[in-house]
Amino acid sequence: MVWIIGFLVVALFVYFAMLGWRGFGLIATGEVAGIGLGVGVILLPIIGVWLVYSTLRAGIEHQQLARAIKDDGRELDISHLPIRPSGRLERDAADELFAQVKAEWEADPEDWRNTYRIARAYDYAGDRTRAREMMKRAVGQYHHVQGR
Repeated sequence: MVWIIGFLVVALFVYFAMLGWRGFGLIATGEVAGIGLGVGVILLPIIGVWLVYSTLRAGIEHQQLARAIKDDGRELDISHLPIRPSGRLERDAADELFAQVKAEWEADPEDWRNTYRIARAYDYAGDRTRAREMMKRAVGQYHHVQGR
């Protein structure tokens, strides 16, 4: 899987370089429209590089937390819960899991492990927006504990 991600990142950077080169070509025309379009085209690879970087960084940080949770033996065990044909948890089971994890988190919301677990519970419950918010919070808490 890592090699696929590496290949896609390299392909994106090649694309960004070609796009940037085209932007400079438009600027070199010296025409007002060309300069305006060239600046816009050059901004696209800059935004793309930032998006690739931030996505990869978040993925690496999430994997780091997942390994730490596994090492602590605090992963959410969903192996006994009923699963839909789509692979998602049954709604009632996901809600029950979420209620249990939420109670743990409310008891100690400053512990990154509890925040990580509630982020995963949000994901299992289908609330991706809150899952991302809580995962960002868990990463911040983890780095604070680690002194970074």
